[in-house]
Amino acid sequence: MATDQEDAAEGEAANAASEVADEVARAVVDRFPASVPHVSHGQPVVYIEPDAWHDVAQYLRDDERFTQCVDVTAVDHLVDVERATIPGVTLERFEVVANFLSHPRNRRLRVICELSADTPALASLVDLYPGLNFAEREVFDLFGIDFDGHPDLTRILMPEDWVGYPLRKDDAPARIPVVFKEDPGPR
Repeated sequence: MATDQEDAAEGEAANAASEVADEVARAVVDRFPASVPHVSHGQPVVYIEPDAWHDVAQYLRDDERFTQCVDVTAVDHLVDVERATIPGVTLERFEVVANFLSHPRNRRLRVICELSADTPALASLVDLYPGLNFAEREVFDLFGIDFDGHPDLTRILMPEDWVGYPLRKDDAPARIPVVFKEDPGPR
């Protein structure tokens, strides 16, 4: 009977074998050696360093024909009791996630960047994928992650005078009641 450690080692080996099979993830890792390939629910994922964020996106667009960045979002892991570890990846408080799509190749690739709470900032991808304008503003507005070089990094959902970032796990919930326009009031 296999031990938990043996099962975990077999799982990592199977994951590594799957990663090698994805040619795009392999190409990104070859071009950016600090990157770490992974497979999550059958989808190729590449963990990259913050300083490679813009360069990886440009490489995917120009060399690998990823014509669209479908979205950019973030995750705050501040209160996670347990978190999956990826060999070779230093886990931080924030993850910024971008999902890329290649129409000519009919392929998807998820790119994840770990960011510490001390320096939650990345280069903007709006110059490469203009459709990310509002997605980056939303991540800034709700998580407080800066996108350096963004043409208009201002709040998009919260009022301009709002203090804090509502999707951060340390933001005080329900401290101010929100009143919506044309709200009929309590029933």
